[in-house]
Amino acid sequence: MEPEPLEGIAEADAHLGRAMPLPRVALPLTRWVDVHAVGEHAVEVAWNLDDSRPGEPGRVALYAGAAPAPPRELPDASVPERVAEGDVAITHREAPLSEAQDSLRPVHELTWERDGLYLRLTAQGPWAISVLVSIAQSVG
Repeated sequence: MEPEPLEGIAEADAHLGRAMPLPRVALPLTRWVDVHAVGEHAVEVAWNLDDSRPGEPGRVALYAGAAPAPPRELPDASVPERVAEGDVAITHREAPLSEAQDSLRPVHELTWERDGLYLRLTAQGPWAISVLVSIAQSVG
């Protein structure tokens, strides 16, 4: 399915068939947000961040779906490794994206399952892994 723009979180809830889980921690300053249906009972919300200052990340996106997110080909990606244990195990991989602008590289991908949903956090830019794990753990 090609991504289909949705009007907002209420449409995301309807498409997902339940409330779209969102981060409960503050994200960096956001310029705009895109919300898309990306499959049957699957939604992705992307926060396009203010990357006008040097060293600021450019984007973070959250996929939630009844099935795992479609795999992304990430050239030169690291081997997935666990970065958090406990109630929810979170796996991380990273790729350099050398062709992207500074605020969009590298790309980080965290995946986990919670409350019957498959979740994937994709973050582009100079993020600390600990910050991304905190964001992922706050999703609910």
